Amino acid sequence: MVSQRLQQVPASGTLAISNLVSQLKSEGIDVLSFSLGEPDFTTPDNIIEAAKASLDSGFTHYTPSMGIPELRKAVAERARSFNKLDVQAKNVLITPCKHAIFMAAMAYIDPGDEVLLPDPGWVTYEADIRLCGGIPVYVPLRFEDGFVLDPAVIESLITPKTRMIILNTPANPTGCVIPEKTIRAIADLAMEHDIMVLADETYENLVYSGRHFSIASIPGMMDRTITVSGLSKTAAMTGWRVGWAISTEQNIKDLNKLQGHTVSCCTSFAQEGAVEALVGDQAPIAKMVAEFKERRDLVIDLLSEIEGLETKVPEGAFYVFPKYSADISSAELAKRLLEEQHVAVTPGIAFGPHGEGFFRISYAASEADLREGIARIKKFMGAL
Repeated sequence: MVSQRLQQVPASGTLAISNLVSQLKSEGIDVLSFSLGEPDFTTPDNIIEAAKASLDSGFTHYTPSMGIPELRKAVAERARSFNKLDVQAKNVLITPCKHAIFMAAMAYIDPGDEVLLPDPGWVTYEADIRLCGGIPVYVPLRFEDGFVLDPAVIESLITPKTRMIILNTPANPTGCVIPEKTIRAIADLAMEHDIMVLADETYENLVYSGRHFSIASIPGMMDRTITVSGLSKTAAMTGWRVGWAISTEQNIKDLNKLQGHTVSCCTSFAQEGAVEALVGDQAPIAKMVAEFKERRDLVIDLLSEIEGLETKVPEGAFYVFPKYSADISSAELAKRLLEEQHVAVTPGIAFGPHGEGFFRISYAASEADLREGIARIKKFMGAL
Protein backbone atom coordinates (compact mmCIF):
# COMPACT_ATOMS: atom_id res chain seq x y z
CA MET A 1 0.00 0.00 0.00
CA VAL A 2 3.06 2.26 -0.14
CA SER A 3 2.63 5.44 -2.19
CA GLN A 4 3.72 5.72 -5.81
CA ARG A 5 6.14 8.52 -4.91
CA LEU A 6 7.96 6.36 -2.37
CA GLN A 7 8.14 3.45 -4.78
CA GLN A 8 10.23 5.66 -7.08
CA VAL A 9 12.85 6.28 -4.39
CA PRO A 10 15.65 3.76 -3.85
CA ALA A 11 16.89 3.07 -0.34
CA SER A 12 20.02 4.97 0.69
CA GLY A 13 23.06 3.15 -0.70
CA THR A 14 25.32 4.44 2.06
CA LEU A 15 22.98 3.49 4.90
CA ALA A 16 22.34 0.06 3.37
CA ILE A 17 26.06 -0.74 3.56
CA SER A 18 26.26 0.71 7.07
CA ASN A 19 23.37 -1.48 8.26
CA LEU A 20 25.02 -4.59 6.78
CA VAL A 21 28.28 -3.73 8.53
CA SER A 22 26.45 -3.40 11.85
CA GLN A 23 24.89 -6.82 11.31
CA LEU A 24 28.23 -8.47 10.53
CA LYS A 25 29.88 -6.85 13.53
CA SER A 26 27.08 -8.13 15.76
CA GLU A 27 27.98 -11.61 14.53
CA GLY A 28 31.55 -11.11 15.71
CA ILE A 29 33.11 -10.50 12.28
CA ASP A 30 36.06 -8.11 12.16
CA VAL A 31 34.79 -5.56 9.64
CA LEU A 32 36.67 -2.38 8.75
CA SER A 33 34.08 0.11 7.56
CA PHE A 34 34.94 3.02 5.27
CA SER A 35 31.37 3.38 4.06
CA LEU A 36 29.69 5.97 6.28
CA GLY A 37 30.39 9.70 6.16
CA GLU A 38 30.85 10.14 9.88
CA PRO A 39 33.89 11.42 11.80
CA ASP A 40 35.32 8.87 14.20
CA PHE A 41 36.19 11.64 16.67
CA THR A 42 34.11 12.34 19.76
CA THR A 43 32.36 15.69 19.84
CA PRO A 44 34.74 18.18 21.56
CA ASP A 45 34.36 18.36 25.34
CA ASN A 46 33.42 22.06 25.46
CA ILE A 47 30.42 21.39 23.19
CA ILE A 48 29.30 18.39 25.22
CA GLU A 49 29.60 20.37 28.46
CA ALA A 50 27.48 23.20 27.02
CA ALA A 51 24.73 20.71 26.17
CA LYS A 52 24.99 19.13 29.63
CA ALA A 53 24.65 22.54 31.26
CA SER A 54 21.60 23.18 29.11
CA LEU A 55 20.03 19.92 30.28
CA ASP A 56 20.87 20.67 33.91
CA SER A 57 19.16 24.06 33.61
CA GLY A 58 15.98 22.39 32.37
CA PHE A 59 16.20 23.59 28.76
CA THR A 60 14.36 20.53 27.47
CA HIS A 61 11.25 21.92 25.79
CA TYR A 62 10.25 23.36 22.43
CA THR A 63 12.26 26.23 21.02
CA PRO A 64 11.11 28.71 18.38
CA SER A 65 10.69 26.76 15.14
CA MET A 66 13.40 28.84 13.46
CA GLY A 67 15.88 28.12 16.24
CA ILE A 68 17.04 29.84 19.40
CA PRO A 69 18.03 33.50 18.77
CA GLU A 70 21.62 33.13 20.00
CA LEU A 71 22.30 30.26 17.58
CA ARG A 72 20.74 32.04 14.60
CA LYS A 73 22.85 35.07 15.45
CA ALA A 74 26.03 32.96 15.73
CA VAL A 75 25.35 31.30 12.36
CA ALA A 76 24.73 34.68 10.72
CA GLU A 77 27.97 36.11 12.14
CA ARG A 78 29.90 33.11 10.85
CA ALA A 79 28.25 33.35 7.43
CA ARG A 80 29.25 37.00 7.18
CA SER A 81 32.89 36.38 8.09
CA PHE A 82 33.50 32.97 6.47
CA ASN A 83 31.08 32.86 3.55
CA LYS A 84 30.99 36.63 2.85
CA LEU A 85 27.18 36.58 2.90
CA ASP A 86 25.25 39.76 3.70
CA VAL A 87 22.93 38.18 6.27
CA GLN A 88 21.42 38.66 9.71
CA ALA A 89 19.74 36.24 12.10
CA LYS A 90 16.47 36.69 10.17
CA ASN A 91 18.14 34.96 7.20
CA VAL A 92 18.86 31.78 9.18
CA LEU A 93 16.72 28.70 9.87
CA ILE A 94 18.12 26.15 12.32
CA THR A 95 17.37 22.65 11.06
CA PRO A 96 19.24 19.39 10.38
CA CYS A 97 21.22 19.73 7.12
CA LYS A 98 19.50 16.74 5.54
CA HIS A 99 16.09 18.12 6.44
CA ALA A 100 17.04 21.53 5.02
CA ILE A 101 17.77 19.89 1.66
CA PHE A 102 14.48 17.97 1.77
CA MET A 103 12.53 21.12 2.64
CA ALA A 104 14.21 23.12 -0.12
CA ALA A 105 13.09 20.47 -2.60
CA MET A 106 9.54 20.43 -1.19
CA ALA A 107 9.31 24.22 -1.17
CA TYR A 108 10.52 24.95 -4.69
CA ILE A 109 10.04 21.84 -6.86
CA ASP A 110 6.68 21.01 -8.42
CA PRO A 111 5.78 17.80 -10.26
CA GLY A 112 7.42 17.81 -13.68
CA ASP A 113 10.11 20.35 -12.75
CA GLU A 114 13.64 19.39 -13.75
CA VAL A 115 16.54 19.61 -11.32
CA LEU A 116 20.17 19.48 -12.42
CA LEU A 117 22.32 17.46 -10.01
CA PRO A 118 25.96 16.36 -10.10
CA ASP A 119 26.65 12.79 -11.19
CA PRO A 120 28.27 11.28 -9.21
CA GLY A 121 26.64 13.13 -6.33
CA TRP A 122 25.29 12.53 -2.86
CA VAL A 123 22.62 9.82 -2.84
CA THR A 124 19.82 11.83 -1.20
CA TYR A 125 19.56 14.55 -3.84
CA GLU A 126 17.85 12.25 -6.33
CA ALA A 127 15.55 10.81 -3.65
CA ASP A 128 14.34 14.26 -2.56
CA ILE A 129 13.75 15.34 -6.16
CA ARG A 130 11.66 12.25 -6.89
CA LEU A 131 9.66 12.58 -3.67
CA CYS A 132 8.56 16.02 -4.86
CA GLY A 133 7.56 14.71 -8.27
CA GLY A 134 10.54 16.41 -9.86
CA ILE A 135 12.73 14.98 -12.60
CA PRO A 136 16.43 14.49 -11.81
CA VAL A 137 18.70 15.50 -14.70
CA TYR A 138 22.24 14.22 -14.22
CA VAL A 139 25.17 16.52 -14.95
CA PRO A 140 28.01 14.08 -15.69
CA LEU A 141 31.32 14.74 -13.92
CA ARG A 142 34.55 13.58 -15.54
CA PHE A 143 37.38 11.91 -13.66
CA GLU A 144 39.79 13.59 -16.09
CA ASP A 145 38.48 17.02 -15.03
CA GLY A 146 38.82 16.29 -11.33
CA PHE A 147 35.03 15.90 -11.04
CA VAL A 148 34.52 19.68 -11.46
CA LEU A 149 31.12 20.70 -12.82
CA ASP A 150 31.34 22.04 -16.37
CA PRO A 151 29.14 25.15 -16.88
CA ALA A 152 28.93 24.37 -20.60
CA VAL A 153 27.44 20.96 -19.85
CA ILE A 154 25.01 22.52 -17.39
CA GLU A 155 23.92 25.05 -20.02
CA SER A 156 23.34 22.29 -22.57
CA LEU A 157 20.96 20.54 -20.15
CA ILE A 158 18.84 23.58 -19.25
CA THR A 159 15.30 23.49 -20.60
CA PRO A 160 12.16 25.58 -19.94
CA LYS A 161 11.34 23.02 -17.22
CA THR A 162 14.62 23.50 -15.31
CA ARG A 163 13.77 24.77 -11.84
CA MET A 164 16.88 24.17 -9.74
CA ILE A 165 20.60 23.43 -9.84
CA ILE A 166 22.21 21.52 -6.96
CA LEU A 167 25.74 22.65 -6.13
CA ASN A 168 27.83 20.67 -3.64
CA THR A 169 31.27 21.92 -2.67
CA PRO A 170 33.36 20.39 -1.20
CA ALA A 171 31.65 17.45 -2.80
CA ASN A 172 30.47 14.06 -1.62
CA PRO A 173 31.61 11.52 -2.87
CA THR A 174 34.52 13.02 -4.83
CA GLY A 175 36.07 15.55 -2.43
CA CYS A 176 36.11 18.11 -5.26
CA VAL A 177 36.30 21.81 -4.29
CA ILE A 178 34.65 23.76 -7.12
CA PRO A 179 36.77 26.76 -8.20
CA GLU A 180 35.35 30.26 -7.79
CA LYS A 181 35.52 30.89 -11.55
CA THR A 182 33.31 27.87 -12.20
CA ILE A 183 30.83 28.87 -9.50
CA ARG A 184 30.55 32.36 -10.97
CA ALA A 185 29.82 30.89 -14.39
CA ILE A 186 27.08 28.71 -12.90
CA ALA A 187 25.63 31.76 -11.13
CA ASP A 188 25.45 33.58 -14.47
CA LEU A 189 23.43 30.69 -15.89
CA ALA A 190 21.10 30.65 -12.89
CA MET A 191 20.37 34.36 -13.21
CA GLU A 192 20.04 34.26 -16.99
CA HIS A 193 17.54 31.38 -16.92
CA ASP A 194 15.81 32.28 -13.63
CA ILE A 195 16.82 29.07 -11.83
CA MET A 196 17.04 28.37 -8.10
CA VAL A 197 20.28 27.01 -6.59
CA LEU A 198 20.54 24.61 -3.68
CA ALA A 199 24.08 25.10 -2.36
CA ASP A 200 25.08 22.20 -0.12
CA GLU A 201 28.16 23.45 1.74
CA THR A 202 28.12 20.90 4.55
CA TYR A 203 31.88 20.24 4.18
CA GLU A 204 32.87 23.90 3.83
CA ASN A 205 35.36 23.77 6.73
CA LEU A 206 37.09 20.67 5.37
CA VAL A 207 39.17 22.24 2.60
CA TYR A 208 42.82 21.21 2.28
CA SER A 209 43.75 22.95 -0.97
CA GLY A 210 41.94 25.50 -3.06
CA ARG A 211 39.43 27.79 -1.33
CA HIS A 212 35.78 27.47 -0.43
CA PHE A 213 33.57 29.98 -2.22
CA SER A 214 29.83 30.45 -1.58
CA ILE A 215 27.63 31.12 -4.61
CA ALA A 216 25.22 33.19 -2.50
CA SER A 217 27.96 35.79 -1.97
CA ILE A 218 27.66 36.79 -5.64
CA PRO A 219 25.44 39.87 -6.14
CA GLY A 220 22.00 38.81 -7.31
CA MET A 221 22.28 35.22 -6.04
CA MET A 222 21.05 35.44 -2.45
CA ASP A 223 17.36 35.62 -3.39
CA ARG A 224 17.59 32.49 -5.57
CA THR A 225 19.93 30.40 -3.38
CA ILE A 226 19.30 28.17 -0.38
CA THR A 227 22.66 27.64 1.34
CA VAL A 228 22.81 24.60 3.60
CA SER A 229 25.51 23.75 6.11
CA GLY A 230 26.02 22.62 9.68
CA LEU A 231 28.26 21.08 12.30
CA SER A 232 27.91 17.32 11.76
CA LYS A 233 31.12 16.82 9.82
CA THR A 234 33.53 19.46 11.10
CA ALA A 235 32.58 19.32 14.79
CA ALA A 236 31.87 15.56 14.87
CA MET A 237 28.23 16.25 15.74
CA THR A 238 26.42 13.87 13.36
CA GLY A 239 24.10 12.56 16.07
CA TRP A 240 23.14 16.03 17.27
CA ARG A 241 21.16 16.79 14.07
CA VAL A 242 21.80 20.53 14.07
CA GLY A 243 22.48 22.51 10.93
CA TRP A 244 21.02 25.47 9.10
CA ALA A 245 19.65 26.97 5.92
CA ILE A 246 20.50 30.54 4.87
CA SER A 247 18.61 32.63 2.34
CA THR A 248 16.42 35.72 2.03
CA GLU A 249 13.98 36.45 4.82
CA GLN A 250 11.04 35.36 2.63
CA ASN A 251 12.70 32.10 1.56
CA ILE A 252 13.44 31.30 5.19
CA LYS A 253 9.82 31.96 6.14
CA ASP A 254 8.72 29.58 3.38
CA LEU A 255 11.05 26.84 4.63
CA ASN A 256 9.97 27.44 8.21
CA LYS A 257 6.36 26.77 7.20
CA LEU A 258 7.49 23.22 6.37
CA GLN A 259 9.60 22.97 9.51
CA GLY A 260 6.58 23.86 11.63
CA HIS A 261 4.62 20.98 10.13
CA THR A 262 7.43 18.39 10.33
CA VAL A 263 10.11 18.43 13.04
CA SER A 264 8.76 21.60 14.74
CA CYS A 265 12.25 22.59 15.85
CA CYS A 266 15.72 21.22 16.46
CA THR A 267 16.48 19.66 19.84
CA SER A 268 16.73 22.41 22.44
CA PHE A 269 19.89 21.43 24.31
CA ALA A 270 21.63 20.42 21.07
CA GLN A 271 21.14 23.97 19.85
CA GLU A 272 22.92 25.36 22.92
CA GLY A 273 25.75 22.93 22.24
CA ALA A 274 25.87 24.25 18.68
CA VAL A 275 26.27 27.80 19.96
CA GLU A 276 29.38 26.68 21.82
CA ALA A 277 30.63 24.93 18.68
CA LEU A 278 30.46 28.23 16.79
CA VAL A 279 31.57 30.79 19.38
CA GLY A 280 33.64 28.68 21.80
CA ASP A 281 37.16 27.28 21.61
CA GLN A 282 37.90 26.36 17.98
CA ALA A 283 41.18 24.53 18.70
CA PRO A 284 39.60 21.03 18.95
CA ILE A 285 37.85 21.51 15.60
CA ALA A 286 41.05 22.79 13.95
CA LYS A 287 42.88 19.74 15.29
CA MET A 288 40.31 17.40 13.72
CA VAL A 289 40.59 19.17 10.35
CA ALA A 290 44.39 18.85 10.45
CA GLU A 291 44.04 15.14 11.24
CA PHE A 292 41.70 14.64 8.28
CA LYS A 293 44.29 16.20 5.97
CA GLU A 294 46.98 13.85 7.29
CA ARG A 295 44.68 10.88 6.73
CA ARG A 296 43.90 12.03 3.21
CA ASP A 297 47.59 12.19 2.36
CA LEU A 298 48.16 8.75 3.86
CA VAL A 299 45.25 7.19 1.94
CA ILE A 300 46.37 8.69 -1.36
CA ASP A 301 49.88 7.31 -0.83
CA LEU A 302 48.58 3.84 0.04
CA LEU A 303 46.11 3.70 -2.86
CA SER A 304 48.81 4.77 -5.32
CA GLU A 305 50.55 1.45 -4.66
CA ILE A 306 47.54 -0.60 -5.81
CA GLU A 307 47.65 -1.69 -9.43
CA GLY A 308 44.36 -1.14 -11.25
CA LEU A 309 43.32 1.91 -9.24
CA GLU A 310 43.49 5.61 -10.14
CA THR A 311 42.66 8.31 -7.65
CA LYS A 312 42.33 12.09 -7.93
CA VAL A 313 43.61 13.92 -4.86
CA PRO A 314 40.48 15.28 -3.13
CA GLU A 315 40.75 18.92 -2.08
CA GLY A 316 38.08 18.71 0.61
CA ALA A 317 35.60 16.61 2.63
CA PHE A 318 36.88 13.21 3.88
CA TYR A 319 36.36 10.93 0.90
CA VAL A 320 38.41 9.47 -1.91
CA PHE A 321 36.71 8.10 -5.02
CA PRO A 322 39.07 5.65 -6.74
CA LYS A 323 38.51 4.54 -10.32
CA TYR A 324 39.21 0.87 -10.96
CA SER A 325 39.98 -1.04 -14.15
CA ALA A 326 38.62 -4.49 -13.24
CA ASP A 327 35.68 -5.78 -15.26
CA ILE A 328 33.15 -5.90 -12.40
CA SER A 329 30.24 -3.70 -11.35
CA SER A 330 30.82 -1.41 -8.39
CA ALA A 331 27.98 -3.08 -6.48
CA GLU A 332 29.53 -6.52 -6.99
CA LEU A 333 32.97 -5.19 -6.09
CA ALA A 334 31.69 -3.71 -2.81
CA LYS A 335 29.79 -6.92 -2.02
CA ARG A 336 32.75 -9.20 -2.64
CA LEU A 337 35.19 -6.90 -0.84
CA LEU A 338 32.97 -7.05 2.23
CA GLU A 339 32.50 -10.83 2.01
CA GLU A 340 36.09 -11.76 1.19
CA GLN A 341 38.16 -9.15 3.02
CA HIS A 342 35.62 -7.72 5.50
CA VAL A 343 36.16 -4.16 4.26
CA ALA A 344 33.13 -1.97 3.63
CA VAL A 345 33.17 0.70 0.91
CA THR A 346 30.28 2.33 -0.95
CA PRO A 347 29.78 1.33 -4.59
CA GLY A 348 30.05 4.21 -7.03
CA ILE A 349 26.70 3.40 -8.64
CA ALA A 350 25.00 4.53 -5.42
CA PHE A 351 25.97 8.09 -6.36
CA GLY A 352 24.52 8.06 -9.87
CA PRO A 353 25.06 6.43 -13.28
CA HIS A 354 28.47 8.07 -13.78
CA GLY A 355 29.63 6.63 -10.46
CA GLU A 356 29.89 3.20 -12.03
CA GLY A 357 33.51 2.04 -12.18
CA PHE A 358 34.34 3.80 -8.90
CA PHE A 359 33.92 3.22 -5.18
CA ARG A 360 34.00 5.59 -2.23
CA ILE A 361 36.27 5.33 0.77
CA SER A 362 35.58 7.50 3.81
CA TYR A 363 38.86 8.20 5.57
CA ALA A 364 37.06 9.26 8.73
CA ALA A 365 38.80 6.37 10.46
CA SER A 366 41.96 5.78 12.48
CA GLU A 367 45.37 5.53 10.80
CA ALA A 368 45.69 1.91 11.93
CA ASP A 369 42.32 0.99 10.39
CA LEU A 370 43.13 2.84 7.18
CA ARG A 371 46.47 1.04 6.80
CA GLU A 372 44.95 -2.38 7.49
CA GLY A 373 41.84 -1.75 5.39
CA ILE A 374 43.74 -0.54 2.34
CA ALA A 375 46.13 -3.48 2.67
CA ARG A 376 43.07 -5.74 2.43
CA ILE A 377 41.81 -3.75 -0.58
CA LYS A 378 45.20 -4.21 -2.22
CA LYS A 379 45.00 -7.96 -1.66
CA PHE A 380 41.48 -8.07 -3.07
CA MET A 381 42.32 -6.00 -6.16
CA GLY A 382 45.35 -8.20 -6.78
CA ALA A 383 43.10 -11.25 -6.80
CA LEU A 384 40.79 -9.55 -9.32
